[in-house]
Amino acid sequence: MFKTLFNAFKVKDIRKKLLIVLGLILVYRVGCAIVCPGLDLSSEMESATQGTTFFSLMNMLSGNALSNGSILALGVSPYITASIVIQLLTVAIPPLERLAKQGEDGKKKMQFYTRITALVLALAQAIGIVVSFQSALNTDILQVPTWVIGMGVVLILTAGAMFTVWIGEKITKLGVCGSGMSILIFVGILASSASGISDAITQAIDDPNNIWMIIIYIVAVILIFGLIVFIDNSERRVPVSYAKQIKGRRMYGGQDTYIPIKLNSSGVMPIIFATSLLTLPQLIISIFWPNSSAATWYNTWLGTSSWIYIVVLALLIFAFAFFYSMITFDTNDISRRLQQQGGFVKGIRPGRETSEYLKKISRRITLFGAFFLAFIALLPSLAFKAIDDYSALTSLINAFSATGLMIIVSVALEFDKNLEAQMYMRNYKGFLD
Repeated sequence: MFKTLFNAFKVKDIRKKLLIVLGLILVYRVGCAIVCPGLDLSSEMESATQGTTFFSLMNMLSGNALSNGSILALGVSPYITASIVIQLLTVAIPPLERLAKQGEDGKKKMQFYTRITALVLALAQAIGIVVSFQSALNTDILQVPTWVIGMGVVLILTAGAMFTVWIGEKITKLGVCGSGMSILIFVGILASSASGISDAITQAIDDPNNIWMIIIYIVAVILIFGLIVFIDNSERRVPVSYAKQIKGRRMYGGQDTYIPIKLNSSGVMPIIFATSLLTLPQLIISIFWPNSSAATWYNTWLGTSSWIYIVVLALLIFAFAFFYSMITFDTNDISRRLQQQGGFVKGIRPGRETSEYLKKISRRITLFGAFFLAFIALLPSLAFKAIDDYSALTSLINAFSATGLMIIVSVALEFDKNLEAQMYMRNYKGFLD
């Protein structure tokens, strides 16, 4: 990867695009450091972003911007949730499904709908943050009612979320880093990891008993990192042959290739969506009924530290992993295209039997991928149950969560593939010239 990056910087066009990307990332991180007017940093906000809660997921994706009360506190969370919602609606609503298959025009319309949905979700999340952290509102600057300050904070946070969307789309259009939103998440996780490492080192210096536990945890992180890389690159290759066809005076086909089926084709999205869905009721209850019996019951039986939460989270991850596999790998469409192009899987009849065969393989592969995602997602919850007495380890787990490591690996591999594609394209053009 570093060799590819070094070679890319030698090319003027690619170097220019990479420098623009770095500039946009710098603007994003500066925005994450600017405190939102009307908000005061409080221990309540910092404690709410610890563990495996909804706010902790937002804080990790935004690089501690939420715990700092910055103008970009919402980060990319509204856009990610909006993308997931639009994908779900595309499957459920036939007109949206047809629109998604209309090429570039359909893609632009879907992006517009995603932006509108992201705006609505950003507004809702900003209101939720203001209501949840009313004690963090600063009314000493201006002698105005609290609700006025709250409205101002909501507008600033919503505008910051849409500005983040604009930065991500600009990075995507440059074409050297893949998805701009993924790059912003990558940078945010690295930023939050740096602060977690510094806190762990400080606490280890104060209490030397934590040092050995930290060393063991670092070794475990390295092993998990290797496992994530291995799983991310794992795929099942289904061999495909093409029949020879004579068109005019030329003969086409007669080639052997394969259909790659990734072990974890859905990436980290099932974890993010399952966690958001399971912690969303807790967020709503904490906003409207913070001291009610419902809040006490939910925190006791479905809180992030309960065993029921762990079991339900695992089941939701399984469900969403299979759902995303159905969306990203349409066996009926693949079978139809193979039949139209004269391709066939050896030993399997074209058409319906090929579709059923591919669906059977996809289900088996997805099952192993779902087990892996559930294992990755449950590691922080199980670790928090085991290390209540080690504050330094708590900081490290917040810094190097398994979900964060998975996102880092996926984005880094995608970035490397995009840079290599840019280099190959340039060499191919030079060869033709």
